[in-house]
Amino acid sequence: MQERVLKVLEFHKVREQLLEHVSSSLGKRKAEDLMPSADFEEVVLWQEETDEAAKVLRIKGNVPLGGIYDIRPHVKRSVIGGMLSPQELTQISSTIHASRQIKRFIEDFAADNSHLPILLNYTEQIIVLAELETSIRNAIDENGEVLDSASETLRSLRNQLRTKESRVRERLESMIRSSNAQKMLSDAIITIRNDRFVIPVKQEYKGHYGGIIHDQSSSGQTLFIEPQSIVQLNNELQEIRVKEQQEVERILIELSGRVAEHSEELEIIVAVLGQIDFMFAKARYSKRIKASKPNVNNEGRISLFKARHPLIPADVVVANDVTLGSDYSTIVITGPNTGGKTVTLKTVGLCTLMAQAGLQIPALDGSETAVFGAVYADIGDEQSIEQSLSTFSSHMVNIVDILNNVDYDSLVLFDELGSGTDPQEGSALAISILDEVYKRGARVIATTHYPELKAYGYNREGVINASVEFDIETLSPTYKLLIGVPGRSNAFEISKRLGLNDDVIMSARSYISADSNKVEEMIASLEESKRLAEAEREETNDLLKNAEKLHKDLQKQMIEFYDQKDVLHEKAADKAAEIINEAKAEAETIIRDLRKMRIEKHAEVKEHELIEAKRRLEEAVPKINKSKKPAKPGAAKRIFKPGDEVKVISFGQKGHLIEKTSDHEWQVQMGIMKMKVAEKDLEFIKSPKQVETRPLATVKGRDFHVNLELDLRGERFENALLRVEKYIDDALLANYPRVSVIHGKGTGVLRQGVQEYLRNHRAVKKIRFGEAGEGGSGVTIVEFK
Repeated sequence: MQERVLKVLEFHKVREQLLEHVSSSLGKRKAEDLMPSADFEEVVLWQEETDEAAKVLRIKGNVPLGGIYDIRPHVKRSVIGGMLSPQELTQISSTIHASRQIKRFIEDFAADNSHLPILLNYTEQIIVLAELETSIRNAIDENGEVLDSASETLRSLRNQLRTKESRVRERLESMIRSSNAQKMLSDAIITIRNDRFVIPVKQEYKGHYGGIIHDQSSSGQTLFIEPQSIVQLNNELQEIRVKEQQEVERILIELSGRVAEHSEELEIIVAVLGQIDFMFAKARYSKRIKASKPNVNNEGRISLFKARHPLIPADVVVANDVTLGSDYSTIVITGPNTGGKTVTLKTVGLCTLMAQAGLQIPALDGSETAVFGAVYADIGDEQSIEQSLSTFSSHMVNIVDILNNVDYDSLVLFDELGSGTDPQEGSALAISILDEVYKRGARVIATTHYPELKAYGYNREGVINASVEFDIETLSPTYKLLIGVPGRSNAFEISKRLGLNDDVIMSARSYISADSNKVEEMIASLEESKRLAEAEREETNDLLKNAEKLHKDLQKQMIEFYDQKDVLHEKAADKAAEIINEAKAEAETIIRDLRKMRIEKHAEVKEHELIEAKRRLEEAVPKINKSKKPAKPGAAKRIFKPGDEVKVISFGQKGHLIEKTSDHEWQVQMGIMKMKVAEKDLEFIKSPKQVETRPLATVKGRDFHVNLELDLRGERFENALLRVEKYIDDALLANYPRVSVIHGKGTGVLRQGVQEYLRNHRAVKKIRFGEAGEGGSGVTIVEFK
């Protein structure tokens, strides 16, 4: 990509915003070097990386990426035999610890939630160097100080050092507390000069203590003297300090050698952590600008839904739909200045560059971008005083460069094409340039205020007009892009709204040709039709989405109903069989007692009477058919007609006949389900009555549909409880026996709060966690009374 194009489309500002979301210098370097790629496979991989990181952030909210340093210079010095400082070793230990944390975090997340092939591939490359980390942490504290516990020798030397220092201090304390000390000392304190303990002595008493003078005050009135009586003790102290320093250096050299042994593993850890940090920086940036993953193609198709310019504040930016590369390859946006044409142009260009750099784009899910070999842009006033170039000349320099390089694999953006010169010549030149770029097969978006180009889209195949809507009532642009509608002049309407005399306006209109007036009227009609069509399309989409959701929920409810019905039917059958078996056992006992009585007491009970009684008992056992119920006599003989209300015997459900599919089979509509049913399995109920139809606009109830699930993942705690409260009320009004609340696992705070609220709700019978197939502990199943 040309650096000039990246600058014109302000890609560098996107990089600056991305830098705010990195966690380490490693990620910062990658963000600073971010550039769009023209390799389709590479762009697909980058988009998958960002999407995986965004998936983790959506569920977890944050990722442990603290304590990461660029330790590559330290590792390199250790390899060539250098001794690392305690601070450098601490950074290496911290980076190893961070690698262990992120490795465990990603693996645990993938096990509990979903498959993360790219992140898992990176974490598999991380070699856990826990032993090296422990060795460094046991020897050096977080402030970079070598600990006494680093070695037994160092512990012994530091104990000796503390003992010697105590003896020196005791000797000097006795000196400064003596009766003559107040007169001979400038101050009764012990201080240090040149790593040796000294006392401040007045100039005139310097011979009293003897010893060595190490320093004097700025006035020369005070000398810092090491008394002769402690010279030997200070010498012994200094000797121990030298040994201590030698032992510290030995420890640091040993640890540096161990770092060098693992140099390759540490290099891999740094590379992987830098990549992971960069991935999550892109994901955090996506969250900030409310972006989504685009579908990427290499066929030149662009379909952006509600696309927003990422550098314009969210409270003022206007979202637009832009499609290019399918039915048409060129869009010509006409209309007056300050209407938002250039912003639309930059939005498409910047979204394309972002997608090719692996960033998600500020548009709705389902948006699509192409991977272009090159993006060219001629945008803005690039007049150069130094080069003595006019506005027109500077534009032509860029356009000549574009025409020398453009091909079928290019996206070209022209802003105010042909401007800066005579209108007739400029519009003719613009048409010629557009024709040439179109012949090359490139995808083109051009803006212009020349009226001659309004007819261009009608006369060329593969070209479509567009404009930016202008609100006459408020005298301001709405910045909404209208594809298929050319821009029109609003000068007369604006002048009238601002109070210009009607006679002046009518006089001005007389100077406009009849053809121009007809064109303006046609454009106004197109704008109105487009606006109405957009409103109807949005309403239709909402209806379709609600209908699809309702269809899925009803299917789920019906499946649950039939499952529950079968379970209850089987339980009833089992219970009946159990009762019958108990009755038969009781009857057997009675008969056995009767036989015994007949034998013992010679009662007049005949054997054949006992057998007959037993047979009657067995015949009393009901035969339960679990699959279908018997049809009423003569039901199958009826001649059915489409529209008849029938009962499907095997299901026990009512439905309506749609059509006969064969001699003995009908297609039946049961609720939202259609199925083929044998005629013998049908029972007639009634014929259809003439029902007065109502227009679609009178149908009510679609806004009152309640889902069977409430998804709270990503919600703040307070908002989540408010949503639960409303949802439970709606579910009770819908007469649902059971619903599911999805809160995720996370830290457990949201789950505990939701369950505490549900336990105390008057209409809740009981709650439980979901089974393995229902979402486990990330879902709470609520049953109502």
